[in-house]
Amino acid sequence: MEQRKLDELHAKYLSILPKIELHGHIYFRHLNPDRKADAIQEMRALAWKWFLRLHEQGKDPADFLMSFTTFLARSVNSGRRLVGMAKSKDVMNPITQRHQGFKVESLPSFTRTSYDHLYSSPKGQELYDTFEERLWDNTITPILDQVQFRIDFPAWLQTLTGREQRMIRGMARNERTLDLSKQFDLSPARISQMRREFQIDWKRFIGEADTALV
Repeated sequence: MEQRKLDELHAKYLSILPKIELHGHIYFRHLNPDRKADAIQEMRALAWKWFLRLHEQGKDPADFLMSFTTFLARSVNSGRRLVGMAKSKDVMNPITQRHQGFKVESLPSFTRTSYDHLYSSPKGQELYDTFEERLWDNTITPILDQVQFRIDFPAWLQTLTGREQRMIRGMARNERTLDLSKQFDLSPARISQMRREFQIDWKRFIGEADTALV
C-alpha cells in the first residue's frame, strides 16, 4: 500500500477513534483504572487492524460504527488481543479467572495472623515466611495448585489449636522428630503419629482423603 493511501486511511481511522475510545470507557467502566486502560488500548490496536482489513474488502467501518465499536469491545472482553487470543489456561488471564471463579493476588508478608501474635513471639515472621518461601521458586507444582494451596493451607491451620499450629510449623521447617518431642514434651513416637494424623486431616480438608491412610 502506497504511503499516501495509508496516510488517508490513518486520517479516517483517527476520525472515528474518539468514538471507539468513548465506547471502551463505557463498556469497561467496571474495571480498575489499569485494566481499563489496557482494554481500551487493545481496542485501539484491534480497531486499526480491522479497519485496514475492512477497507481492503471495500467496506468503511464509519458506515456501521456502532456495530464496529460494540464488536471490538466484546472481542477484547472475551480475550482477543492484537497478537491473538489470551490463553484459556493462563492463570493470569482475567477471563480465565472470571470463568473459573478465582483471582490472583499478591501473597501478604504473613498469613492470616494478628500483628500481636506475629511479632510477640520470637521469629514469628520467620515461621510464617517458611511456608511462603517453599512456593516462591517452585517450578514443579502447577500454578493453579500453588494458588489453591495458598488459600486452603491458612484456612486449615485455623481449624487447629495454637499448639498444633506451632507443631506443624516446626514440621514444615523439617525440624527433627527428637527436637520436636523435646519442644512439645511428647515422645518421638507420638510426634511421628501426629505427623500422620495431620496428613490425614489435611487431605480430608481439601477433599482428597486417602482411605489407605485412615
